[in-house]
Amino acid sequence: MTKEIIDFHTHPYLTEPENACMYKGSLCLAPGEAEADLKRAGIGHICGSVIEPQGYCLKDGFAGIRRLNEQALKVKELYGDFYTPGFHIHPAFVEESLETLEWMHEKGFRLIGELVPYMHGWKEAGMDYASENLREILKKAAEYQMIVNFHTMSEWQEQMEAMIAQNPQVTFVAAHPGDRDDFLKHLERLKKYDNIYLDLSGTGLFRYGMLRHGIETVGAEKFLFGTDYPIVNPGMYVEAVRFEHISEKDREMIFSENAKRLLFN
Repeated sequence: MTKEIIDFHTHPYLTEPENACMYKGSLCLAPGEAEADLKRAGIGHICGSVIEPQGYCLKDGFAGIRRLNEQALKVKELYGDFYTPGFHIHPAFVEESLETLEWMHEKGFRLIGELVPYMHGWKEAGMDYASENLREILKKAAEYQMIVNFHTMSEWQEQMEAMIAQNPQVTFVAAHPGDRDDFLKHLERLKKYDNIYLDLSGTGLFRYGMLRHGIETVGAEKFLFGTDYPIVNPGMYVEAVRFEHISEKDREMIFSENAKRLLFN
Protein backbone atom coordinates (compact mmCIF):
# COMPACT_ATOMS: atom_id res chain seq x y z
CA MET A 1 0.00 0.00 0.00
CA THR A 2 1.36 3.41 -0.97
CA LYS A 3 2.36 5.31 2.15
CA GLU A 4 2.79 8.87 0.85
CA ILE A 5 0.41 10.94 -1.28
CA ILE A 6 1.11 14.48 -2.47
CA ASP A 7 -1.86 16.29 -4.00
CA PHE A 8 -0.22 18.57 -6.54
CA HIS A 9 -3.42 20.39 -7.47
CA THR A 10 -5.74 21.83 -4.83
CA HIS A 11 -7.38 25.19 -4.16
CA PRO A 12 -7.34 25.76 -0.40
CA TYR A 13 -9.50 28.52 1.00
CA LEU A 14 -10.06 30.71 4.00
CA THR A 15 -13.27 32.50 3.04
CA GLU A 16 -16.58 31.48 1.48
CA PRO A 17 -15.91 33.14 -1.93
CA GLU A 18 -12.62 31.21 -2.21
CA ASN A 19 -14.33 27.86 -1.62
CA ALA A 20 -14.79 26.36 -5.10
CA CYS A 21 -16.97 23.46 -3.98
CA MET A 22 -20.01 23.33 -6.25
CA TYR A 23 -22.31 22.19 -3.45
CA LYS A 24 -21.04 24.26 -0.55
CA GLY A 25 -24.62 24.86 0.53
CA SER A 26 -24.54 21.22 1.59
CA LEU A 27 -20.80 20.73 2.16
CA CYS A 28 -19.01 23.77 3.55
CA LEU A 29 -15.98 22.75 5.58
CA ALA A 30 -13.94 25.19 7.63
CA PRO A 31 -10.26 25.33 6.59
CA GLY A 32 -9.22 23.11 9.50
CA GLU A 33 -11.93 20.63 8.61
CA ALA A 34 -10.75 20.67 4.99
CA GLU A 35 -7.25 19.67 6.09
CA ALA A 36 -8.69 16.78 8.08
CA ASP A 37 -10.86 15.84 5.10
CA LEU A 38 -7.84 15.58 2.81
CA LYS A 39 -5.87 13.60 5.37
CA ARG A 40 -8.83 11.23 5.74
CA ALA A 41 -8.37 10.45 2.04
CA GLY A 42 -4.75 9.56 2.76
CA ILE A 43 -3.25 12.78 1.39
CA GLY A 44 -0.26 13.96 3.40
CA HIS A 45 0.67 17.14 1.56
CA ILE A 46 -1.09 19.56 -0.79
CA CYS A 47 0.01 22.14 -3.34
CA GLY A 48 -1.93 24.82 -5.16
CA SER A 49 -3.28 28.33 -5.37
CA VAL A 50 -6.16 30.18 -3.78
CA ILE A 51 -8.82 31.10 -6.33
CA GLU A 52 -12.05 33.06 -6.27
CA PRO A 53 -14.18 31.76 -9.14
CA GLN A 54 -16.63 34.67 -9.18
CA GLY A 55 -14.61 37.45 -7.60
CA TYR A 56 -11.95 38.72 -10.02
CA CYS A 57 -12.48 41.78 -12.24
CA LEU A 58 -9.89 42.78 -14.83
CA LYS A 59 -10.59 46.43 -14.08
CA ASP A 60 -9.13 45.90 -10.61
CA GLY A 61 -5.73 45.33 -12.18
CA PHE A 62 -3.20 43.22 -10.35
CA ALA A 63 -4.70 44.05 -6.96
CA GLY A 64 -7.15 41.15 -7.18
CA ILE A 65 -4.36 38.74 -8.10
CA ARG A 66 -2.16 40.04 -5.31
CA ARG A 67 -4.94 39.53 -2.78
CA LEU A 68 -5.27 35.85 -3.74
CA ASN A 69 -1.50 35.43 -3.35
CA GLU A 70 -1.67 37.03 0.08
CA GLN A 71 -4.44 34.61 1.02
CA ALA A 72 -2.20 31.71 -0.03
CA LEU A 73 0.38 32.97 2.47
CA LYS A 74 -2.24 32.98 5.20
CA VAL A 75 -3.19 29.42 4.30
CA LYS A 76 0.49 28.52 4.59
CA GLU A 77 0.55 30.01 8.08
CA LEU A 78 -2.48 27.91 9.00
CA TYR A 79 -1.42 24.62 7.40
CA GLY A 80 2.34 24.81 7.86
CA ASP A 81 4.25 21.90 6.33
CA PHE A 82 1.02 20.38 5.02
CA TYR A 83 0.85 23.01 2.25
CA THR A 84 3.04 24.29 -0.59
CA PRO A 85 1.49 27.51 -1.90
CA GLY A 86 1.09 28.33 -5.58
CA PHE A 87 1.03 31.95 -6.71
CA HIS A 88 -0.72 33.73 -9.55
CA ILE A 89 0.88 35.84 -12.25
CA HIS A 90 -0.85 37.66 -15.11
CA PRO A 91 0.57 38.50 -18.58
CA ALA A 92 -1.38 41.76 -18.69
CA PHE A 93 0.67 42.94 -15.68
CA VAL A 94 4.28 42.12 -16.47
CA GLU A 95 5.99 44.37 -13.93
CA GLU A 96 3.78 43.22 -11.07
CA SER A 97 4.21 39.58 -12.08
CA LEU A 98 7.99 39.92 -12.17
CA GLU A 99 7.90 41.50 -8.73
CA THR A 100 5.86 38.51 -7.56
CA LEU A 101 8.50 36.11 -8.88
CA GLU A 102 11.25 38.05 -7.14
CA TRP A 103 9.30 37.91 -3.92
CA MET A 104 8.63 34.17 -4.34
CA HIS A 105 12.31 33.52 -4.92
CA GLU A 106 13.30 35.45 -1.81
CA LYS A 107 10.80 33.44 0.25
CA GLY A 108 11.85 30.10 -1.23
CA PHE A 109 8.59 29.37 -3.10
CA ARG A 110 8.75 27.75 -6.54
CA LEU A 111 5.19 26.96 -7.64
CA ILE A 112 3.38 29.25 -10.08
CA GLY A 113 -0.29 28.56 -10.64
CA GLU A 114 -2.56 27.02 -11.38
CA LEU A 115 -2.82 29.65 -14.10
CA VAL A 116 -6.55 30.09 -14.79
CA PRO A 117 -7.01 32.37 -17.82
CA TYR A 118 -10.79 31.97 -17.99
CA MET A 119 -11.16 33.20 -14.39
CA HIS A 120 -8.64 36.03 -14.63
CA GLY A 121 -9.67 37.74 -17.84
CA TRP A 122 -6.76 36.84 -20.09
CA LYS A 123 -8.90 36.89 -23.24
CA GLU A 124 -10.40 40.26 -22.34
CA ALA A 125 -6.86 41.59 -21.96
CA GLY A 126 -5.84 40.15 -25.34
CA MET A 127 -3.56 37.53 -23.76
CA ASP A 128 -3.08 33.79 -24.13
CA TYR A 129 -0.39 31.19 -23.44
CA ALA A 130 1.63 32.25 -26.50
CA SER A 131 1.66 35.95 -25.58
CA GLU A 132 5.01 37.72 -25.61
CA ASN A 133 4.17 39.25 -22.23
CA LEU A 134 3.92 35.81 -20.69
CA ARG A 135 7.16 34.75 -22.32
CA GLU A 136 8.92 37.67 -20.67
CA ILE A 137 7.61 36.58 -17.26
CA LEU A 138 8.56 32.98 -17.89
CA LYS A 139 12.17 33.93 -18.61
CA LYS A 140 12.45 35.05 -15.00
CA ALA A 141 10.64 31.92 -13.83
CA ALA A 142 13.25 29.82 -15.64
CA GLU A 143 16.07 31.68 -13.90
CA TYR A 144 14.57 30.74 -10.54
CA GLN A 145 13.78 27.14 -11.58
CA MET A 146 10.09 27.58 -10.90
CA ILE A 147 7.33 25.14 -11.81
CA VAL A 148 4.34 26.44 -13.81
CA ASN A 149 1.00 24.67 -13.39
CA PHE A 150 -1.49 25.78 -16.06
CA HIS A 151 -5.14 25.09 -16.75
CA THR A 152 -5.80 23.14 -19.94
CA MET A 153 -7.59 25.44 -22.38
CA SER A 154 -8.98 23.07 -25.01
CA GLU A 155 -9.39 25.87 -27.53
CA TRP A 156 -5.75 26.93 -27.07
CA GLN A 157 -4.00 23.79 -28.26
CA GLU A 158 -1.54 25.70 -30.46
CA GLN A 159 -0.93 28.30 -27.76
CA MET A 160 -0.21 25.67 -25.11
CA GLU A 161 2.29 23.96 -27.39
CA ALA A 162 3.92 27.28 -28.27
CA MET A 163 4.36 28.12 -24.59
CA ILE A 164 6.02 24.78 -23.89
CA ALA A 165 8.21 24.86 -27.01
CA GLN A 166 9.32 28.48 -26.63
CA ASN A 167 10.30 28.11 -22.98
CA PRO A 168 12.36 24.89 -22.81
CA GLN A 169 14.03 25.92 -19.53
CA VAL A 170 10.68 26.14 -17.74
CA THR A 171 9.08 23.06 -16.18
CA PHE A 172 5.37 23.00 -16.98
CA VAL A 173 2.64 20.86 -15.44
CA ALA A 174 -0.62 20.85 -17.39
CA ALA A 175 -3.74 20.55 -15.26
CA HIS A 176 -6.60 18.16 -16.04
CA PRO A 177 -6.36 15.21 -18.46
CA GLY A 178 -9.80 16.02 -19.84
CA ASP A 179 -11.74 13.51 -21.90
CA ARG A 180 -10.20 11.32 -24.57
CA ASP A 181 -9.45 13.90 -27.28
CA ASP A 182 -7.78 16.32 -24.88
CA PHE A 183 -5.90 13.51 -23.15
CA LEU A 184 -4.47 12.17 -26.41
CA LYS A 185 -3.26 15.67 -27.29
CA HIS A 186 -1.64 15.89 -23.87
CA LEU A 187 0.16 12.62 -24.56
CA GLU A 188 1.49 13.94 -27.85
CA ARG A 189 3.06 16.89 -26.03
CA LEU A 190 4.34 14.70 -23.20
CA LYS A 191 6.18 12.57 -25.76
CA LYS A 192 7.48 15.54 -27.74
CA TYR A 193 8.80 17.78 -24.95
CA ASP A 194 10.95 17.01 -21.94
CA ASN A 195 9.69 20.02 -19.94
CA ILE A 196 5.98 19.15 -19.72
CA TYR A 197 4.10 16.94 -17.25
CA LEU A 198 0.42 16.33 -16.51
CA ASP A 199 -1.44 16.38 -13.22
CA LEU A 200 -4.46 14.12 -12.85
CA SER A 201 -6.84 16.67 -11.33
CA GLY A 202 -10.31 17.50 -12.54
CA THR A 203 -11.89 15.61 -15.41
CA GLY A 204 -10.50 12.46 -16.98
CA LEU A 205 -9.30 10.09 -14.29
CA PHE A 206 -12.74 8.49 -13.92
CA ARG A 207 -12.31 7.00 -17.42
CA TYR A 208 -11.17 3.50 -16.58
CA GLY A 209 -7.88 2.59 -18.24
CA MET A 210 -6.92 6.20 -18.99
CA LEU A 211 -4.01 6.22 -16.58
CA ARG A 212 -2.66 2.87 -17.71
CA HIS A 213 -2.82 3.99 -21.33
CA GLY A 214 -0.90 7.13 -20.44
CA ILE A 215 1.79 5.18 -18.62
CA GLU A 216 2.14 2.73 -21.52
CA THR A 217 2.47 5.66 -23.92
CA VAL A 218 4.81 8.07 -22.12
CA GLY A 219 5.80 6.48 -18.80
CA ALA A 220 4.69 7.01 -15.21
CA GLU A 221 7.32 9.69 -14.65
CA LYS A 222 5.20 12.15 -16.63
CA PHE A 223 2.16 12.14 -14.28
CA LEU A 224 1.51 13.80 -10.93
CA PHE A 225 -1.37 13.04 -8.63
CA GLY A 226 -3.84 15.89 -8.20
CA THR A 227 -7.50 16.24 -7.29
CA ASP A 228 -8.75 19.84 -7.78
CA TYR A 229 -10.09 19.80 -4.21
CA PRO A 230 -12.60 21.08 -3.06
CA ILE A 231 -14.25 20.81 -6.47
CA VAL A 232 -13.88 17.03 -6.48
CA ASN A 233 -14.02 14.19 -3.96
CA PRO A 234 -10.38 13.46 -3.01
CA GLY A 235 -11.09 9.92 -1.86
CA MET A 236 -12.40 8.98 -5.30
CA TYR A 237 -9.20 10.20 -6.95
CA VAL A 238 -6.95 8.36 -4.53
CA GLU A 239 -8.88 5.14 -5.08
CA ALA A 240 -8.92 5.66 -8.86
CA VAL A 241 -5.11 5.56 -8.93
CA ARG A 242 -5.01 2.63 -6.51
CA PHE A 243 -7.52 0.65 -8.58
CA GLU A 244 -5.83 1.10 -11.98
CA HIS A 245 -3.97 -1.92 -13.37
CA ILE A 246 -0.49 -0.44 -12.93
CA SER A 247 2.56 -1.44 -10.93
CA GLU A 248 3.11 -0.37 -7.35
CA LYS A 249 6.25 1.43 -8.50
CA ASP A 250 4.19 3.45 -11.00
CA ARG A 251 1.73 4.29 -8.24
CA GLU A 252 4.49 5.55 -5.98
CA MET A 253 5.90 7.73 -8.74
CA ILE A 254 2.50 9.26 -9.45
CA PHE A 255 1.41 9.68 -5.85
CA SER A 256 4.57 11.35 -4.56
CA GLU A 257 7.94 10.68 -6.17
CA ASN A 258 7.41 12.77 -9.30
CA ALA A 259 6.16 15.78 -7.32
CA LYS A 260 9.10 15.54 -4.92
CA ARG A 261 11.57 15.32 -7.80
CA LEU A 262 10.15 18.36 -9.59
CA LEU A 263 9.20 20.64 -6.74
CA PHE A 264 11.20 19.71 -3.66
CA ASN A 265 14.62 18.62 -4.96
